[in-house]
Amino acid sequence: MTSDTIAGMARWQPDARGRLEAAAFELFRERGFEQTTVADIAARASLDKRTFYRLFGDKREALFSGSGRVEEVLVRAVTETDAGPFEAVVAAFRRVAEELFADRLELVRARQAIIESSPELQERELRKSGSLAAAVTAALRARGLDETTATLATESGATVFRVAFARWIAPDSDAPLSDLIAEVAAELRAITSAPNALTSAGPDEPSRRW
Repeated sequence: MTSDTIAGMARWQPDARGRLEAAAFELFRERGFEQTTVADIAARASLDKRTFYRLFGDKREALFSGSGRVEEVLVRAVTETDAGPFEAVVAAFRRVAEELFADRLELVRARQAIIESSPELQERELRKSGSLAAAVTAALRARGLDETTATLATESGATVFRVAFARWIAPDSDAPLSDLIAEVAAELRAITSAPNALTSAGPDEPSRRW
């Protein structure tokens, strides 16, 4: 066996992707995203840059590669349920919370801190969120819903998730993300079904419409 063969085996050790993701996460926390290079990540994972670029387009993707799994779970959940559009999206996000986020609060908080430290990562987060929303909308359309209904259901469900996620990662939070999603969804239903107090002035009372 030649030295080149041995080196090649080292580059293709099992779970190279996972090792590179872990190395990137560690280095982003230690040094910051901007100060970390692809070479640094590969070296920390005991791999080389060529292996990194076979698996990731750039160093940002080492932090966002899990979005593919999130999309898979969301789309499957929306497709499998007979619930109404909004309820289907909420249930899909709850499944994501239960399957992918359970017992990971501290890791998610650390990841979010990394994202918030970099405008470049924030921009990538927005793009990934848009891609997920497009996939969910497409899944609803595949169930026979019109474009407007599918879009409104997706955006409403995504808003519920964003609000719940912010509550979940707050410093004093200890509630499961799935429960918070259900809580925020209930709040949204209450808001949208409540009488409009701003336009319910009595006959002798001026309207309070903004």
